[in-house]
Amino acid sequence: MSTLPMTPQHTNPQPIEAALDADLRLSKAALQRAAQRARDLALQTGTAIVVSHHGVLELLNGAPPAQPSLAPAAHEPPAPYATQP
Repeated sequence: MSTLPMTPQHTNPQPIEAALDADLRLSKAALQRAAQRARDLALQTGTAIVVSHHGVLELLNGAPPAQPSLAPAAHEPPAPYATQP
């Protein structure tokens, strides 16, 4: 099985939005939604995201997570079972 090298004459010059396959056509929007969800989750958890710009890795720091409330949680003892007379 032979494969052709990926050279400019073998690539499709059409934008992905013009693809005949609906999954391929909508993949760009799906990737953008997934990236936004990842950024939102990173902000909520204080997790950094690593991205690559032109082959250079960059660390994007997430915001620190919200501080938990210092008020003690209300814990009630379990209700006693009713006793038979």
